[in-house]
Amino acid sequence: MNDTPTLNGEGRHAHQHDLRAFKGVEAWVFDLDNTLYPASSDLFSQIDARISDYIARTLDMPHDEARTKQKAFYRDYGTTLRGLMLEYDIEPDAFLEYVHDIDYSPIDPNPELGRMIANLPGKKFIFTNGDKPHAERTAERLGISDQFDDIFDIVAAGLLPKPNLEAYNLFMKQTGVAPARAAMFEDLARNLEVPHKLGMRSVLLVPDGTRAVFREEWELEGANAPHVDFVTDNLAGFLKAVNGALTQGAA
Repeated sequence: MNDTPTLNGEGRHAHQHDLRAFKGVEAWVFDLDNTLYPASSDLFSQIDARISDYIARTLDMPHDEARTKQKAFYRDYGTTLRGLMLEYDIEPDAFLEYVHDIDYSPIDPNPELGRMIANLPGKKFIFTNGDKPHAERTAERLGISDQFDDIFDIVAAGLLPKPNLEAYNLFMKQTGVAPARAAMFEDLARNLEVPHKLGMRSVLLVPDGTRAVFREEWELEGANAPHVDFVTDNLAGFLKAVNGALTQGAA
């Protein structure tokens, strides 16, 4: 793997492996937040703020303490909800409804992304640590709802989030996806470690650098990790290149 990203036509980072590696992929699995839409849209920042508010109200603590607890849970458990459930026995439905009560207008429709997903051979899935209603609203805003065969959410995963192995096992059991014939797209490198070990091609989405995007330092780590096969800051452009490589390979 090339450790030094370079400029190319499909985004800030060079593709790290030959795109013909996607030949034989029959299932395309996409994370939702900061993956199907760019981190620069700031949609997730609304969810982030509402999670802090929920913790402050529910646990009756100052906002700065709530924020610290939120980030520790997210880092240690995969989602803040998981930490709240394990340490405070929080009821998940109320949490999910509250934190996803947001304004979706910052997301712009992305017809090019829809076309590129539609052109991929095989089935397409959303696999999210959020809930299905949030995924549906987001996909509708992007204009890509019709491109997916199923949405696998945190509820379907038994409230066990990525990067836990059991979440991926439940996803594969429900969808019938065979890892050796699948590719996964994520904005967190740690969520690609298990898919890569299972045999999936792994693609990391990174912020495009056109504006400041607030992320925890650990969230931005791992672009050069051995379990990350490809890195891109332009999902539609990357998928266009993949479709092109597959078409050439079939010629």
